[in-house]
Order: sequence, then structure tokens, then C-alpha cells
Amino acid sequence: MIATELATHVVTVLQQGILAAPQQPKGINTQGIVTFFASNIAPILLAVLGVIFIGRASRGEISKVLTSSAIAIVGLAFIAGAATLFFLGDFLISLMFKN
Repeated sequence: MIATELATHVVTVLQQGILAAPQQPKGINTQGIVTFFASNIAPILLAVLGVIFIGRASRGEISKVLTSSAIAIVGLAFIAGAATLFFLGDFLISLMFKN
């Protein structure tokens, strides 16, 4: 009697485990990753660039400092342009596919 009840219980547990729908996979929080990089990593990199520029300027390498500064400004312009295009694309998609 106990063996049959145990076997019945095991079978029902196995059936419930097999028939249960698998959980949906969770997506990656890309907004959190972007926010983390923008708030933590970017200021550290800019501080490192500033220290390098100050170190070079103190040694009299003004031309290298100006060249590196120009490259950094162009890089920041590309990043700002990419962010602008991201928001522009989002706006255009929301305009075309209204809910």
C-alpha cells in the first residue's frame, strides 16, 4: 500500500515537472550596461587622458598634447553623433510603427 502510494506520488511529480512550461529566458539589461559605462567607466578614462595630457604638457611636448586632444575631441564627437543617431532612429521607428 505504501509502495503504491509512493510510486503514484513519484509519477505525478515527474509528470508535473515534464509538463510544466519552461521559464522564458531573461534578456540582457542593455540600458543598465550603458548607464554603468557612462557613469563609471567614461569619467575614469577621461581622467586618465587628462593625467596623460598634463604629464606631456609639463615636459614641453605641446604638439603631442594638441594632437592627442584633437583626437580625443574627434572621438567624443563620434560618440555624441552615435547617440544622436540612436535617438533619431528611435524617433523615426516610433513615427513609422505607431501602436
